[in-house]
Amino acid sequence: MKLTTVSLWNFRGYAKETHIAVDDLTAFIGRNDAGKSTILEALEIFFNDGKPDRSDVCVHSGETSIRIGCTFANVPDEIVLDAVASTTLSAEYLLNEKRELEIIKEWDCSLKTPKESVFALAQHPTNPDSADLLLLKNGDLKARVRKLGIDESELNLTVNAALRSAIRHACAPLHIEQKLIPLDKEDAKRVWDHLRPRLPLYALFRSDRPSQDGDDEVQSPLKFAIAQALKEVGGELKKVEDAVRSHVEDVANRTLAKLNEMDARLASELKPFFRSDPKWDVFKFGLVGDHDITINKRGSGVRRLVLLNFFRAEAERRQAHAQNLSAIYAVEEPETSQHPDNQRLLVNALKELAGNEGTQVLVTSHTPGLAGLLPSDSLRVVLKQPDGTAYVSRCEDSNLASLANELGVLPDRRVQALVFVEGTNDIEFLERISAMLKPHFADVVDLSREVRVALVPLGGGSLKQWVAKRYLKNLGLPEVHIYDRDDLNPPKYQAEFDAVNARTDGSWAVITSKRELENYLHREAIAEGLAGVVVETSDTCDLPLMAAKAVHEASSGSVLWSDILEDPKKLADKVNRVKKRLNRDAAAKMTFVRLGERDPQLEIVKWLQRINKMLV
Repeated sequence: MKLTTVSLWNFRGYAKETHIAVDDLTAFIGRNDAGKSTILEALEIFFNDGKPDRSDVCVHSGETSIRIGCTFANVPDEIVLDAVASTTLSAEYLLNEKRELEIIKEWDCSLKTPKESVFALAQHPTNPDSADLLLLKNGDLKARVRKLGIDESELNLTVNAALRSAIRHACAPLHIEQKLIPLDKEDAKRVWDHLRPRLPLYALFRSDRPSQDGDDEVQSPLKFAIAQALKEVGGELKKVEDAVRSHVEDVANRTLAKLNEMDARLASELKPFFRSDPKWDVFKFGLVGDHDITINKRGSGVRRLVLLNFFRAEAERRQAHAQNLSAIYAVEEPETSQHPDNQRLLVNALKELAGNEGTQVLVTSHTPGLAGLLPSDSLRVVLKQPDGTAYVSRCEDSNLASLANELGVLPDRRVQALVFVEGTNDIEFLERISAMLKPHFADVVDLSREVRVALVPLGGGSLKQWVAKRYLKNLGLPEVHIYDRDDLNPPKYQAEFDAVNARTDGSWAVITSKRELENYLHREAIAEGLAGVVVETSDTCDLPLMAAKAVHEASSGSVLWSDILEDPKKLADKVNRVKKRLNRDAAAKMTFVRLGERDPQLEIVKWLQRINKMLV
C-alpha cells in the first residue's frame, strides 16, 4: 500500500483538521519549531503503535482527543476474513470518495492512559438496516436476513460477507455518506487485523540522538533491516508458531484428559490458551570499529555518514530485488553534520530510494543547502501562523521566491549558461551520459560536475534550479534548449525551437533525432539497469511504455497488463517509475561503445561540445 495523505487533528501545533499530501519523495521545509518533525512523529505513532499523551494535545484548542489519519492507495484487492470466504474493501464500502483506504486512529487524552480507537473513514451506506452490518455477529446477520424477508435457500448462512451482500441488495437503493466505521469488533475488526500486516513498514531516523551504546543513529537502520526481514519471512514464522501452538495444545489436552479421569469437575473448568503471540524482534546487531570501539563514540558526522550509506545501500538493494513490502523512510534533517559533497550524495541516495516501487521517503529540513537540491514538486512548506498553530501547503511556483528568501537560497553567480530540458529525468540522463563521455572527449562538458551550467527542467525542478532560472533570467545569459521529438509532426516544441534559434544572444536549441532521450539507450544497458528485463529499442518506439510493460510482466503480480492499461493513474505511475529507472540506472550502464551503436552520428557528443564552448 502507498501512503497518499497524512491527516492531523488537535495534535501538537496542528489544531485544525490538516490534510498533508505525500508523494514518493516528500520534503517538509520550514524554520525551526514550525511543525515539521511533528508530522514524522505522528506517523511513528500511527505505524508503530505509539501512544500519545496529554502533552500532545494542541494547547490552542479546548479539545481533549487527538486524531492521526493515513490514507492509502494500491489497497489489497481481496480480504480473507475466514477460511471459506473472502471479500473486498469496495464490496464492504470501506473506501473513501477517491477509492482509497483512509484509516483514522483516535485517542482520548483526558484519560490517564489514552485508549486507541481505530476507524475507517469511508463512503458507507446509511440505510437503517445496512449501516451496521460489519459490526454484527453471524446470528445477528441471519436475524436481519429474516427480518427483511430475504430468501435463504440460495444463501450460505455461515458466510457473513454473503449475508451482508444480500442485505445490502435488499435495502437498495443505498444511501451513501462519508462516515467513521469502527474497526474494533466482529468482521470490522477482522478487516483491520488483515490490513495491519500489510501497512508499509515505517522507520523514523531522528537527528537529535543521545550518544549511548546501541545509539539509534546506527541501531535504527539495523533495527529496520530486522523488521523488514521478519516481515518477509512472516509466512515461515507463522508455520513455526502454528506448529508450536499445535504441539503445546496437544500436550495440554492430553493432560486435561488424564485429569478428567481423576477430577472431572476441575478438568471441565480448565482450557489451554496462549497468553500472547510470540515476539520475534529479539535480534540485536551493532557496529564496532577498531579495538571494538562502538560507533557511537565517534563524531556525529561519522554516525550520520553510516546512516547516509544505509540509504545508499537500501536504494541499491531495492533496485536489485523485487519488493513485495512497502516501506517508508522518514529522516529528520538528513544534512546534519555533513559536508556539502555528502549532502549531495545523500539527496541522490534518497531520490534513488524513492524511485523504487513500494518505497517512499520523507525528510525535514530548514537549511538552504539541502532544500536547494530537492525537486520543487516534492516540497511542502511548513509555517507557524500568528496564532501559534502550524500550516502545511504544497510549494507552488508562486511561493518559491518567498521560500527561497526565507531559507536563504541564493543564485549561483558562477553560472554562465542555462540548459533547458523537458523534465528531471532528462537531467539524470544528461548528467550520467556526459560524465561517461568526458574521459573520451576532453572538449565535452561534464554536466554532473560543471558549476558554470545550470540545468533547468521546464516541467518543474529543484528549488535551486528554479532560483537559478528566476534570478538569472535578466542577466542576459545564453540558453540551450533540448527538446524531444516525440511522435508528432511537426514536433511538439517546433515553435519554441524556431524562436530560440532566431535569437542573437548566443542561445540555441535542438530537437532529438530519435523519439526521446530514452531511445538513445542501448538494449544491454537497459537490461542491466532493469535487473535483467529485456526491452528491444528503436529510434521511434515508446520505450518507457514498453519497458513498463516488460517490468510489470516480469514481476510476480497477478494483475494483467491489460487491466493496467484501463487504469490511467496506475499506468502513469508504472511509466513514471520506469522512466526514472531508465534515466538513472540504465543510463549509468551506458558505455562509449554502447552509445556509439545507438548514436553513430555523435549527436549527444556534439551538443555537449557546443555547450562546453559557451563557457569561459
